[in-house]
Amino acid sequence: MKEYKNKVTFFKNPVTLVGNEVKVGDSAVDFTVLAPDLKEVKLSDYRGKVVVIAVFPSVDTGVCALQLTRFNKEAASFSDDVQLLSISVDLPFALGRYCADKGIKNALTTSDHRELDFGHKYGFAIKELRLLARGTVIIDKNGIIKYVEYVPEISEHPNYEKALELIKELV
Repeated sequence: MKEYKNKVTFFKNPVTLVGNEVKVGDSAVDFTVLAPDLKEVKLSDYRGKVVVIAVFPSVDTGVCALQLTRFNKEAASFSDDVQLLSISVDLPFALGRYCADKGIKNALTTSDHRELDFGHKYGFAIKELRLLARGTVIIDKNGIIKYVEYVPEISEHPNYEKALELIKELV
């Protein structure tokens, strides 16, 4: 498994990301994560749609909760041609409970806890913590990656404005 350091820090401490670092222009690779009801969710389930992937370490932290809430709010204005997937390694049950408690209805919140399939295929898996780094990936209707952000400091927010601007351009 490929490793790369010094791309991302966690409270100013470098962490090692493992997997395939994706770039704009790459073909999106299929992956499998779990929905709160334990059903498998695959990227290929949304072929022909713009897919926005919001990645975060755990919904039980302040920045992650705000990130999920922000993308959920913005997703209310997305057309039916856009699918928002939020991915963390939280257990599916915890994600389901959190979303029910907070009224998260526009984001399909999924768990990569089982195999880190997304984390490894997209290079977001943190070796030292078995969590996912924070970031955003946007895939166009043809399955091409149009935007990738590995947030350099995990405790900070992603660039919402840049991601939202691109979503509007793609639909």
